[in-house]
Amino acid sequence: MLSVAHQVQLSQQHVTAQLAARPAAKAARKAWKAFASRLDAHFPTLLQELAPLYGARPDFLDFLVELLAVGFDAWLERPADLQALDLQREKNPRWFQSQKMLGGVCYVDLYAGNLKGLLKQIPYFKELGLTYLHLMPLFKCPDGNSDGGYAVSSYREVNPALGTMADLQTLAAALRAEGISLVLDFIFNHTSDEHDWARACVAGDPQYADFYYLFPDRTLPDAYDQTVREIFPDQHPGAFSQLADGRWVWTTFNSFQWDLNYSNPAVFTAMAGEMLAIANLGTEILRMDAVAFVWKRLGTVCENLPEAHTVIRAFSALVRIAAPSMLFKSEAIVHPDDVVKYISPQECQLSYNPLQMALLWNSLATREVNLLQQALEQRHNLDPDTSWVNYVRSHDDIGWTFADEDAIQLGIHGFPHRQFLNRFYVNRFEGSFARGVPFQDNPATGDCRISGTCASLTGIEQGDPLAPARILLLHSVALSTGGMPLIYLGDEVGTPNDHSYLDDPAKASDSRWVHRPARSASLYSQRNKKSSVPGQIYQGLRRMVEVRSSLEVFAGGQLTGFRAGNPSVLGYMRGKGGAHVLVLANFSEQPQHCPALVFSAQPKTAVDLLSGTVRSLREGLALAPYEVLWLDCRISA
Repeated sequence: MLSVAHQVQLSQQHVTAQLAARPAAKAARKAWKAFASRLDAHFPTLLQELAPLYGARPDFLDFLVELLAVGFDAWLERPADLQALDLQREKNPRWFQSQKMLGGVCYVDLYAGNLKGLLKQIPYFKELGLTYLHLMPLFKCPDGNSDGGYAVSSYREVNPALGTMADLQTLAAALRAEGISLVLDFIFNHTSDEHDWARACVAGDPQYADFYYLFPDRTLPDAYDQTVREIFPDQHPGAFSQLADGRWVWTTFNSFQWDLNYSNPAVFTAMAGEMLAIANLGTEILRMDAVAFVWKRLGTVCENLPEAHTVIRAFSALVRIAAPSMLFKSEAIVHPDDVVKYISPQECQLSYNPLQMALLWNSLATREVNLLQQALEQRHNLDPDTSWVNYVRSHDDIGWTFADEDAIQLGIHGFPHRQFLNRFYVNRFEGSFARGVPFQDNPATGDCRISGTCASLTGIEQGDPLAPARILLLHSVALSTGGMPLIYLGDEVGTPNDHSYLDDPAKASDSRWVHRPARSASLYSQRNKKSSVPGQIYQGLRRMVEVRSSLEVFAGGQLTGFRAGNPSVLGYMRGKGGAHVLVLANFSEQPQHCPALVFSAQPKTAVDLLSGTVRSLREGLALAPYEVLWLDCRISA
């Protein structure tokens, strides 16, 4: 019997020989040589990932040849400047760990009208300090409700309302020239029902018959629905939607978003081609949408299955061959134990940090930092070749994703606590400063998530004078805990909720549009006026960005917890030994005092890097309401 290593070698030799014999490889020898060198390096990994999914099929080697032919075709089309970036990033694989990295996210139409309009905003992005720009889904999608663009009808066409593929390539090149990495979504769990593949599947085209989960009756859907959860109960019960002809199709989210069937290797190959086409536009980071749902198995919850990880790792291995400078960012809004399983150098090098985001808002509501302190100490540090993307809020709702087993250690019971947070943030709790809107409010289960801009959830709408300090407090944690901070553009000038979505029939049923307001020229015009609310927020945020970018102690993602001796004060250190910065943050509207004892291992005095003031630590430390301190405790301080 052949050893595993020998089988891999024979498979690699077969696939390489088949590819090398193709006319494209013969006609482009230099390109083939560069591609083949990476193929040699990464083929074993690719085979290792794909074999458990498709290796039992008699056509497995033919599948590998076709898949890598798609990869080579993409390599031939990859622009020279991106190939140069590939080489650069391979030499510096931790480039995203720099303390100078700062992300922004926006909808193209809401922020700038179209892609050409966004091009004109690059000077502002440079002013803010962005090095990473995530553009929300911009590919062709159905008119009306498209789940904010997450129902893709074609990955090869830009939504005509935003511009053209040429406009997108021009923007990507302009951003790259200014040191700003373009981030786009890879919506690979599903397509829209208007996609050519979906239409061909419904029409009975045998090539696309198994691209989706299509059933003639309710027998299998009923069996699956016994164990899967409802994601959008307002849209449809269970995980399936009925077609006009009576058949049923798997729709985890909306009825117009059809789940792809990755048990069919043709789906993997087709989506690989779309992924590499997106990479060749100049995309440096792919946001991997809905990663938890991409594999289904009867009798399970069909979330976070091992095969979902295998699919992503296989895509990642292919990217290392055909577009090696591109990274993956995981979007997994699931249990914290499951979130981290998607994060590795071989899978998703970056990941949203939903636990930190949720616990920031929890701490703001409770005025206690216990859950957040616990998370930073027990769940924050990652593999040094990976990174969190830390954010205060996103285009999506806020869900309370902390682990009940973590909460009970602190005497907090998950279900009633989540109900309290929901009441607090949708103004059903007396004295709340927040003005959020419920999303997917489910009276049957008591479940609810929160919609709202950062400004409206912190008190801007009521004219609360403490709201700017709350906004800066939240962003200070995202900026200083380690990882890549991400700003939802508009939050940096205090943009409030926009209830005009209720006047649009395509949006009225989705309260998340309340926190996707258009860019306010008026608010941005006030950003340099320190006396204005937008100016207070923007100037304070810019100061944090400048300080962070200037000190290598903020690079990377590691931190050390620091117990501040006060239940309202969060504490942690960046750096080690005599070269660290101590961060303290008061999550209360009342002044708080930290006792002298907790500072016994710190210097007698320390300079607050944000204000420039010298603070004495030997008699303890007083923090004003919502005050944040970045104390320079380096030996040279």
